[in-house]
Amino acid sequence: MSTTSTASAAPVTGGGQTSAAAAAKRAARRRVASVWAGRIGIAAFVIGGWQAFTTWGLVDPFFFGQPSGIWKRLIDLFQHGTEFGSFYANIWTTIQEALLGFAVGSVAGVVVGVALGQSRYLSDVLGPYIKMVNAIPRIVLGSIFIVAFGIGVTPKILLAAVLVFFIVFFNAFQGVREVDRNILANAKVLGASQTQIIRHVVVPSALTWIIASLHSAFGFAIVGALVGEVLGAQSGLGLVIKTAQNNFDPNGVFATMLVIAVIVLGAEWLIGKLEHRLLAWRPPAPTEANSL
Repeated sequence: MSTTSTASAAPVTGGGQTSAAAAAKRAARRRVASVWAGRIGIAAFVIGGWQAFTTWGLVDPFFFGQPSGIWKRLIDLFQHGTEFGSFYANIWTTIQEALLGFAVGSVAGVVVGVALGQSRYLSDVLGPYIKMVNAIPRIVLGSIFIVAFGIGVTPKILLAAVLVFFIVFFNAFQGVREVDRNILANAKVLGASQTQIIRHVVVPSALTWIIASLHSAFGFAIVGALVGEVLGAQSGLGLVIKTAQNNFDPNGVFATMLVIAVIVLGAEWLIGKLEHRLLAWRPPAPTEANSL
């Protein structure tokens, strides 16, 4: 009798687990649908209100533009280009500058951050200089780079790299300082070399901090490229914005800003994919379980 009871109870347990998993999936789908509904609702409210206020004359479209005018201007930019060449070429110029600046700044920030985080002597010696350079206004650095290297892509890449460097550096430095000292001691007891400790203990432990900094770093790379283009350039989205500003064309400014937003969101999505791949070994923290 006990054997029969056990056998009959087994399918019930399996069915309960299956139904619980299905319920969890339905709840997850409902949450995703609710999030997207909220996002779309906010966008519709802002854009609809903007369009209505400018149509009714409560807001002057000459100064603040109009969603319908922005859309028309965006189509015109893609179809007819700008006085500096096709709009696609200007977009690609800014993306190249931002990507190269992002790569250079990220690599330099990780290397210097890990090195100074590992060596208290280096951090004590170089710390004041890093803080001093970080305090210099970026627009001043942009002007210096343009004077030194001209109005080509080099000063934009350097300015983007500087903005990215400090974000990544401070996160990498703090991530190295937060490594569990017991793990480091155990690695040394087991005979690991300094290179092995950095590769297999320090960098993986600090990777969460480093990846977190990359989410905002690419946005700053775009900002660096745009600021450099506004200061002096032959092409790029920053130059398009500056020209639209000089021509009192708010629709052109907002249309270009919309393209920049799409680029940054695409980069953010790619960095999120990279984060999931690199940190797949790490169990999610309670605060991350329901993150967007």
